[in-house]
Amino acid sequence: MAGERVLVAKVGLDGHDRGVKVVARILRDAGYEVIYTGLFQTPDTVAAAAVDEDVDAIGLSMLSGAHMTLAPLVVEKVRGRGADIPVVVGGIVPNRDVHELESAGVAKILTPGATADEVVEAIRSAIHPDESED
Repeated sequence: MAGERVLVAKVGLDGHDRGVKVVARILRDAGYEVIYTGLFQTPDTVAAAAVDEDVDAIGLSMLSGAHMTLAPLVVEKVRGRGADIPVVVGGIVPNRDVHELESAGVAKILTPGATADEVVEAIRSAIHPDESED
C-alpha cells in the first residue's frame, strides 16, 4: 500500500459528496495517497487526472443513477489514454447492473453499506488482482 495512489471522483451532476469524502479518508487512513478531484467531473477530466497523477486505481462515487453511462465512459477514456488503471464504482448500483458494468471493464463495485474494510479490500484487489486474500 505504501506509495500506492488512488484518485476518487464524482462524475456527472451528482452533488452529494459526503460519502466520497468518507471513502477518501478511509483509504488515506489505510495508507493510500488519495487525490480527490471534487464534484461535477467528466469522464475526460477523471481520465486525464488519473493518467497525469499516475494513480494505481480510480474510485468513482455514483449516486445519480448515471453509472451505466458514466462508469464505462471513464474506463474507455482511461484506456484511450493508453493506461490500464482499474476503476472501482461505489454507490447506488442495482444488482441487475453489476454484470454489465463488470463486462464494461469496471473492476469492483461497492454498494451502500459497504464497510471500511470492504472499501480497502476492493481497492487492494483491484490494484493487485492476482493476489489472493489469505
